[in-house]
Amino acid sequence: MTLVAGLGFRAGCGVDSLRSALQAALQAASAHQGEELSFAHIGALATAADKAQHPALLQLAAELQLDIHAVSLPLLEKTPSSPSEHVPDRYGNHSVAESAALAAAGPVAALLGGRSISPDRMATAALACIENTSP
Repeated sequence: MTLVAGLGFRAGCGVDSLRSALQAALQAASAHQGEELSFAHIGALATAADKAQHPALLQLAAELQLDIHAVSLPLLEKTPSSPSEHVPDRYGNHSVAESAALAAAGPVAALLGGRSISPDRMATAALACIENTSP
């Protein structure tokens, strides 16, 4: 199983907030799947194009040795996900984390549960699953 981690976050977010949101998403997905999922299952990070160069995200990507998929705002806006009253209009008023994960993972991807929020409420994370189909 390969996962794409979608991340949404506020401008003042630090790497600890991103990491804790991602860890919470992995724990929730592990409970949902009935198997232990870890950072090693993540194949890429994804977020809105206008957030892709944020220092905290770049630091997390470097730590995890993962690429960042910058999802265009039009694609992010049209990718269905849970509504959020905290998300600006430019993202379609729905979860940036969920939409980014789904958009980056491709048309056959599915979310492993909803988004998880960091304890300081500065970051959200969602995981989209791409089943490995090779023998």
